[in-house]
Amino acid sequence: MRIVVPVKYVPDINAERKFVDCRVERDPAVGTLNELDENALEAALRIVEALDEAEQGTSEIVALTVAPPEGDVALRKAFQMGVDRGVRVSDDALAGSDYSGTTAALAAAVRRLETEGPVDLVITGMAALDGLGSVVPALLAATLGRPSVTFAKTVAVADGTLQATRETDEATESLTAPLPAVLSVADTANRPRFPNFKLIMAARSKEIEQWTAADLGLEPGSVGTAGARTETTLAAPRPEKPPVELVQDKGEGGKALAEYLIRHELV
Repeated sequence: MRIVVPVKYVPDINAERKFVDCRVERDPAVGTLNELDENALEAALRIVEALDEAEQGTSEIVALTVAPPEGDVALRKAFQMGVDRGVRVSDDALAGSDYSGTTAALAAAVRRLETEGPVDLVITGMAALDGLGSVVPALLAATLGRPSVTFAKTVAVADGTLQATRETDEATESLTAPLPAVLSVADTANRPRFPNFKLIMAARSKEIEQWTAADLGLEPGSVGTAGARTETTLAAPRPEKPPVELVQDKGEGGKALAEYLIRHELV
């Protein structure tokens, strides 16, 4: 079993977001692994552990990121969790890529990995916390021409088939897809493990492979700002919160609340 897990280097969710030229500023001091990608890494590790225990086989999990050199932070965290290999696609031509450009780079990297051997499964998190688009998994499946299963809560692999369940507002769906496939897992799918000391120490010196757009056969005009299908025309800091309005209830608190809701068009 060979699994690729795309991971993203994002600003810490608790840090103040800043914009430069309508792009999110990625300060290395507050950059980290996208938290929701930890669920994808955990899902991959559990699949491999179950298969290797049952079949005494050898498997490989590859963490893949499209990021500047600072993105190694995300790959080091993936190593700490137990992945076998890390690949960073890094190129100035990729700067400003939107969902389509990121998908193109990820798909090209998966295809390059396939020249070494089959990739049975691509597993992603449900979203990236810097954009919350949740569209890359489906776009990646379409680009690779593979079945897509998204927002899975439970995951299992047996006899060349992916089995998953997905919860909606109305029902719990049972889904199956033949491998190879692309899967995204929900944040409720599992609880990511804590790295052990041995893996933490090993992650510091583990090799990270670096590929460029040219290595993947990507034309500069197809990715980055030049190849983007969307454009951000305005980015501004979050407005300051208005001061808290305290109303002392002297018997007419309900009326004051109703007036407040009407005044702010909340009803």
